Amino acid sequence: MLDRLADRLDLLNRAVGATVRWLALFMVLLQFAVVVLRYVYGISFIFLNEGVLYMHAALFMLGAGYTLLVDGHVRVDIFYAKAARRGRATIDAGGAILFLLPSMAILAWWSWPSVRNAWAVMEGAISVGGIPASFLLKSLIPAFCLLLAIQGLACLLRDLARLAAPSPNDGTPA
Repeated sequence: MLDRLADRLDLLNRAVGATVRWLALFMVLLQFAVVVLRYVYGISFIFLNEGVLYMHAALFMLGAGYTLLVDGHVRVDIFYAKAARRGRATIDAGGAILFLLPSMAILAWWSWPSVRNAWAVMEGAISVGGIPASFLLKSLIPAFCLLLAIQGLACLLRDLARLAAPSPNDGTPA
């Protein structure tokens, strides 16, 4: 049952990941256009440079949950590589409970006033001539927290299911 719930939670980050991955291509194409415009034609537009910045931010902030889903985050743990399946589940569950979920809650809590204020005044461009939507850029922070927390919860549910399942070495049928 925990695995089924985790699978349902995964659907959100799968959809977001399938969508935001296209930002990588659009970002490269836009950056190429910026370089061609600047060095071939001598033209520069601040809003195009900010477009690359916005896409880069969206790609990484919204793609973090998907990266956790596909186990693409960097691990720095000398015990994890040598641990058995249940040991890895214990380490992952502990990391989610002690670090991931609390840090996402704290980050969301402390960033929310800034995001709320940015929306209240419809905060404009970062630079003169830039994209007049800093409020959207700031909104990526709580979206990041939500998506990563949802995926962290899905991973935690899977780890708890692994820990609750009988071990192959404890004499009970698997």
